[in-house]
Amino acid sequence: MAKITEKLLLEKGIPKARRLEDIRTLTLSRMGLSSKDLPVSLLSRLRSLEELDLSGNRLQQLPPGLCLPSLRILNCSDNEMEDVTSLEPLSALEDLRLDDNVYLTVSDEYKVMFLLSNLKVFNGKVITSSANHIRYVATENLQKRVVALWEGSFTLPDPLTPEKLKKVEKEFVAAACSQIKYGPNSLSDYTKWRLESIAKKHLQSLIGRGEEEHMLENSEDTKNNAIRSSAKRAVPDTDAGRANGSPQKRARMVGTAPAEASPRKSTRQLSTPVKVEQHPSSPRKGGQAVGSPNGKQSKAESVRKSLRDTLKEVPPLEKQTRTPSKAPSSGKQTRTPTKAAPHERKAVNGTPQKITSSKSKDPVCLRPLHVLQCHSKQDSPDDFSTQLWACAFEPPLDAHDPAGQTSRTVATCGGESVCIIDCETGHVLKKYKVSGEEFFSLAWSSIPMSREGGGMRWCSILAAGGKKGVVKLIHPRANIAYGQFRASRRAISTLKFSPSQQSFLFTGAYDNKVVMWDIGGVDSDYNFKVSQLLVLETRSTPLHLCLPPSSRETQHLLVACDKGLLCFNTQLSKTTLKRTPEMEITFPVYEKEDEDNHYRTIDGLGFLTDDIVVSKSHMQGSIYLWSWSRTRASRPNKKQEVSAVILAELQWSSTDLPYLSLSTCPGEGYVVCGDEKGGLWTYHLTDILESGAKKGDAISPTEVLEWPSPVRKGQGPVEGPSINSVAMDPELRYLVALSDKNMAMVWRRM
Repeated sequence: MAKITEKLLLEKGIPKARRLEDIRTLTLSRMGLSSKDLPVSLLSRLRSLEELDLSGNRLQQLPPGLCLPSLRILNCSDNEMEDVTSLEPLSALEDLRLDDNVYLTVSDEYKVMFLLSNLKVFNGKVITSSANHIRYVATENLQKRVVALWEGSFTLPDPLTPEKLKKVEKEFVAAACSQIKYGPNSLSDYTKWRLESIAKKHLQSLIGRGEEEHMLENSEDTKNNAIRSSAKRAVPDTDAGRANGSPQKRARMVGTAPAEASPRKSTRQLSTPVKVEQHPSSPRKGGQAVGSPNGKQSKAESVRKSLRDTLKEVPPLEKQTRTPSKAPSSGKQTRTPTKAAPHERKAVNGTPQKITSSKSKDPVCLRPLHVLQCHSKQDSPDDFSTQLWACAFEPPLDAHDPAGQTSRTVATCGGESVCIIDCETGHVLKKYKVSGEEFFSLAWSSIPMSREGGGMRWCSILAAGGKKGVVKLIHPRANIAYGQFRASRRAISTLKFSPSQQSFLFTGAYDNKVVMWDIGGVDSDYNFKVSQLLVLETRSTPLHLCLPPSSRETQHLLVACDKGLLCFNTQLSKTTLKRTPEMEITFPVYEKEDEDNHYRTIDGLGFLTDDIVVSKSHMQGSIYLWSWSRTRASRPNKKQEVSAVILAELQWSSTDLPYLSLSTCPGEGYVVCGDEKGGLWTYHLTDILESGAKKGDAISPTEVLEWPSPVRKGQGPVEGPSINSVAMDPELRYLVALSDKNMAMVWRRM
C-alpha cells in the first residue's frame, strides 16, 4: 500500500499540475487503502477536483472532515463501505458508484439518495424520479404520521427541564420507530432512520415555539394575545437526517442467472454421486457468486403487477425480473371440502388437546401471486422437467431485535441451482449454480462474523447440498459462496441447523448416516473451520430431520427415514462419536402392511407446537398429529420401539407418490401439504382438537388450494404437478410450493 502524499497526488492527478488545487481528476483505485489511510488535510486541498476514483480498496467510510466542494463524480465500488452517512458532506455529487460493497443494503441506497440532494446517477442508473419521491413525497408522509403520533399521545413537559425533555424525546422517538409502519420490510432500517430524525426535529420545533410563546405570555404588551403552544405540523424536512452511524443492515440482493435442470424424480433414489474437485473459496476470487440480471422483463409482467400489492408507499429501486409463467387473477382457485365446523372437530382418542396460536383463530385466505421457472436449464421457458426439492424462508438475524421482522425472502433448490426469491415482487434476487450438481436440500442459520479491528456481527448463511455429497456454504447478502466441505461420499438427502446451537449442522445422506458438524463462524476474509462432532447410524436413507423447538429439549433429534421414524440422543460426549437410535416411533398404519403396501417411509415431519408433532407415511392417505412428550413417557422398559400417542388424524390424498413433504406454521396453527395434482391441503388447527370424538374420526382439510393452471402465450394451461415441498413464513404472509415440473408457486395472504 502506497502512502498518500502530495507528490503521489500530483503524479496521479489530471491535468498534470504543480498545485493540488488545479487537479480535476484523480484515480486512487486498488491501492489497498482503508479509511485511516486518507489524509483529510491533504485531500481537502483538492478544491477543483471533479472526479475521484477510490474503487477496489478497503474503505469502510470516508474520513470525517473531508471537504471536496467541486466533486461531481465519485467511484467507491468494490470496497467495504458500511456508513453511507459519511458521504453527506459531498453535497455537489451528481454521479456515485457504490456497487460491490457487500455490507450495503437497499436501505443504505435510500439514505444516499436522500442525503445527496444533487445526485442524478447512482450505480449507473438515473434515479431522479425515485430520489425526488424519497426526498419529498415519502418525507412528507412520514412527517404527517409523526405529527399525528405526537398530537395523539404526547405533550411537552411542564416545566421544561433538560431531564424531562430528554425523557420525552427518547419515548417519542422510540414510539415513532415502533408504531409507524411505512413501505416494505426491506426498507425498515431506512424508515426508522428517517423517523428518528423527523421526530427529533419536530420536538425541537415545538420547544422553540414553546419558548417564544412563554416570552409572549410574560410580555405586558402581548399577554392578552398570547398564543398557546400546540403541536402543529412541521415544515417538510428535505434536508438530510443527521443520525450518526449506520443502523443494523437489512438484506439487499439483486440479480439472476440461467440455470439447468435435473433428472426426473426417480433419480433422487437411484443417482450415484459424482466425485468432484474441491476448490478453496475466497470472498472475491474463489467464491461462486450470483449472476446479474439479463435486463429483460417477461411478457407476463403485466399480469404479475396486477397481482402485487400496489399500496407500497416507498417504491424500491427499479429492478428487473423474469417471470416466465403467470398466475391468473381470476377463476376458481380453491375448493373447500365438506367438513365439520371447528367446534365439532374432535381428537381421535378422546383426549382434550388444544393448539394455541399467537395470531387470529380464523382461517387465512391465500391467493396465488407468482409462478416462477427460475431453475430452468439454459433458462428455457420450455423446461418442465427440472424437479424442485426444498424451500425455506430466511429467518431474522436476531429474534430479540424488534427490527428483525419476518422475512419475505425464500430460498429454493432444484437442478444445478439455488435461488433466493423475494416473495412479494417475484424477483429472483440471487442465484447460485454448480455445474453437474443436483441440489436436494438447503437450510438457513445465523453465524458470527468477526470484523477487522475487533468486534463481531451476525450474518445469515445458507447451506445447500445434493448429489455430489458436498455442502456449499453461501452468504447471500455478500453475494458469495464462501466455502464447501464434503459431508458424504454419497448424495446428501437432507440438511438441518440446530436452533439452539446455530453453527451445528446435521447432514443426512444416502449412506444411511446423519452427521453432526460444527461449521463455526467466519472472519472478515471468510476463513472458517468445520469439525465433525457425531455420526448417527439410521439403517436407511434419512429424508427429514427435526429438532424439538423447546429450549429445554436440546439433546434429541427426530429422523424421518425410508424405513421408519428414529429418535437419537445428540448430547455430545468425549467417548461416543457414533450412535444408534435411542428408539423407533411406530404408528397405527403399520398394522395394515402387507406384501403390496409398505407404510414405513416417513416423508413428512414437523413440530406444530413444543409438544405436537405432525408426520405422514408414504401411501398412508392421512397425516398424524401426535404428542412428543407423552410418546416418550409411554416408552415401556426402555424398549427400542414405542407407539406414537396419536392426538388426531388429518385427511389427505390417497396418492402412492412418495416424497411429498409437509410444512407447519406454529404461529398460525397451520399445517400444509401438497398432493400429486398441484393441490395444497391446508389445515387450520387452532382450537379444533377437543375431546369427545369417536376414535378413528379424521379431520377434513380447512381448504384445498387448487393448482392455478398458469398459462403461457401460445400454449395451453400447465397441468397440475406434484408438490414436492412447501414452506410458510412464521406469520403466514406467504406460502411457497415447489413442484416436480420446474415451477415455484408463491401464494400471498389476503
